[in-house]
Amino acid sequence: MIPLVNLKLQHQSIRAELDAALARVLDTCQFALGGEVAAFEEEFAAFCSAKHAIGLNSGTSALHLALLAAGVGPGDEVITVPFTFVATVAAIGYAGGRARLVDIDPRTYTMDPARLERAITPRTKAIIPVHLYGQPADMDPILAIARKRRLIVIEDAAQAHGAEYKGRRCGGLGDLACFSFYPSKNLGACGEAGMVTTNNPEFNRTIRMLRDWGAEAKYQHVLKGFNCRMEGFQGAVLRVKLRRLPQWTEARRAHAAQYGKLLAGAGVEPPIEMPYARHVYHVYAVRARRRDALKDALHNDGVDSGIHYPIPIHLLKAHADLGYKEGDFPEAERAAKETLSLPLFAELTEDQVSAVCETVRKEVRSLD
Repeated sequence: MIPLVNLKLQHQSIRAELDAALARVLDTCQFALGGEVAAFEEEFAAFCSAKHAIGLNSGTSALHLALLAAGVGPGDEVITVPFTFVATVAAIGYAGGRARLVDIDPRTYTMDPARLERAITPRTKAIIPVHLYGQPADMDPILAIARKRRLIVIEDAAQAHGAEYKGRRCGGLGDLACFSFYPSKNLGACGEAGMVTTNNPEFNRTIRMLRDWGAEAKYQHVLKGFNCRMEGFQGAVLRVKLRRLPQWTEARRAHAAQYGKLLAGAGVEPPIEMPYARHVYHVYAVRARRRDALKDALHNDGVDSGIHYPIPIHLLKAHADLGYKEGDFPEAERAAKETLSLPLFAELTEDQVSAVCETVRKEVRSLD
């Protein structure tokens, strides 16, 4: 079976470095925050060209605390997209706000800026564009609208480590940016972890307090906070992996280029890298007319695949309270029915990519 992701191969290639990093944490006993987390915060902020980075226990916590720092609370609306992982919308609810959705651009699967302004109401407080699959949202028009309306922009960069928009890395484009280091991400922890980046010193100060029970100093609780601290082990692991991320990104981009070449005329629609973007291909998602049948056929032929995401947010039972219905966001709904993620990880071989493409081509023909 050619797997969708293979973390074992990644960890084998850096095992000695990981062992040394974990040993440092065991020696210092700094298991929550500590020196490794502080060092990773500095290194990741520099990587994103941001002034501040705050290590957290998950990408969901990053979204939650970023929204709170931005002042989102009961009665406030936050605009985002229906085609994303559920955490994007769930975090808005955690902050007391309400999600207001706009459809995606079918070429990029990211927020369609042309639909944004009409979704703004007097209650709108912030906008969360999602850099989906490793490609940045079209940020300039989004930021222009936000500045005109005095709205906070929070990048959901959970899938966009190292991605670039017009030569600038995600993480330093909006007012705040939120990253996940879930193990399968391009930069993944050995467990759960997340990060907020920002250039705003007040946002930095607030989130640092919120992650640690609202404390400005030990037992000096200024805010009603949470326990969202990054573990020392994860900071140590992520420091090792961050050094390899540029190399891994180039490998992903090379595999994506090979996919694009070999899938031409295969009966599926490969992803598009927009002229403004440097795509990092967290996911290589094609469109297929008979997606579910193709997925089953690939599995039977020894090729793993995935669906990101089969149900748009507005059609999930958990978020029926948003008041949307089928047909409200046709592009998100079409993407949910057609997208199929093919195997993609840095250690994938050219022969494996070729085998996947040959199998896709064969099975598409058999299904037509």
